[in-house]
Amino acid sequence: MITTKENIIQYFQEGIKNKNNLKIGVEHEKFIFNKLRKRVDYQIINKIFDLFKNSGWHPIFEGNDIIALKKNDQQITLEPGNQIELSGAKLNNIHEICKEAHDYIFELKQISSKLNLRIISLGFDPISKLNEIPSNPKKRYEIMTKEMPKNGRLSLDMMYRTCGTQVNLDYSSEEDFTKKFKLSCYLVPLSMALFANSSIVEKKNSNYYSYRSKVWQETSRGGLPIEFLDNMDFEKYAKFIMKIPILFAQRKNNYIEVNGKNFEDFMNGRLDEINNELPDKNDLSNHLSTIFTENRLKQYIEIRSIDTCDWDCLCNAPAFFVGLLYGNLEESLEIVSKWNKKNLLNTYIEAPKKGLRTELEGKNIGEWNKIFFKLAKKGLEKRNQLNKSKKNETIYLNYINQILNSNKTNAELMLAKFQDDKDLNYLYEN
Repeated sequence: MITTKENIIQYFQEGIKNKNNLKIGVEHEKFIFNKLRKRVDYQIINKIFDLFKNSGWHPIFEGNDIIALKKNDQQITLEPGNQIELSGAKLNNIHEICKEAHDYIFELKQISSKLNLRIISLGFDPISKLNEIPSNPKKRYEIMTKEMPKNGRLSLDMMYRTCGTQVNLDYSSEEDFTKKFKLSCYLVPLSMALFANSSIVEKKNSNYYSYRSKVWQETSRGGLPIEFLDNMDFEKYAKFIMKIPILFAQRKNNYIEVNGKNFEDFMNGRLDEINNELPDKNDLSNHLSTIFTENRLKQYIEIRSIDTCDWDCLCNAPAFFVGLLYGNLEESLEIVSKWNKKNLLNTYIEAPKKGLRTELEGKNIGEWNKIFFKLAKKGLEKRNQLNKSKKNETIYLNYINQILNSNKTNAELMLAKFQDDKDLNYLYEN
């Protein structure tokens, strides 16, 4: 049972990994549209899942409904607006990460072609209005749809109209967690600008490079809390999550509303909606997964400030963060430790709109990203993880190098094409 702060701390301690066996995990979402340019409904999702089952994916049910697929250590999961997400396996290097993404996308494109569907890999749905998006029978989303807008005006846009890429990294001690979490939080506005890929909303220029990031800033339980910019440790994070309201309690296949009570209430047996039962590790895990901050802690660190993107970005974003957090942590941390927290938070608010031109501590984000690009490259060289052709992981930084040399992100390239193609045909993946 989880009844004390120390129990939560112990849960995070159980996530500590051997420093010689730190893994990498990547999760990425995609929008699926039918031939009429409408987001697919749950009936079509079932057809997609059926075709995946033909290649060894096994269904996961909630009641009588298929809500996910599993194969080995990978899962394909379903988001509130029927976005499809691959939750990848814990792998050793970016070569393996890139191969996993390639294999999955190849299979998804083949299935989409058979069903006459089209894929869009952007951070925000460029076409649909919120009321046009079909839902699905996952029970947790019913409660979330009701509760989330109460404390964040764009929460439903987050749920139904965004797609993100997430990088999951391990820690080898509490001190190692503190350093990696701090660095990843200070890098949030740089990441938002560098991987901006959501400038079009409802077939119009949103006047943001990353509208997805703007939405997440106005999402319940989201944002970049100022305490994340201090030296966070397991105890501080435990205190942080204990005060956050619970979205629901899960008992078997039932999701139960708990009327705004927080996790500390749960720990103290104050949830009369479930007969004052006490939480276990599954309850804690559920709660941690419904905290929507830019970065978060489970039994690993989740970096969540990246718009969904096409093929190149799926390799480059993990390579960037692995190079910094696994390969060059101390040198990177030394730089951000000199930054003013309030300045950083102002930059965080401005970055979705101003992108690489956002000012921070006397430089723009584009210039800072060039500095961290070199550090990431140096970190990957130090890791010296080689593929079959004896090339290291720096080969996956080419996409970022192009952005920084041209000073144009995916979002800006998208807007340039938008001037010539208002029908958005160029957004669909082949």
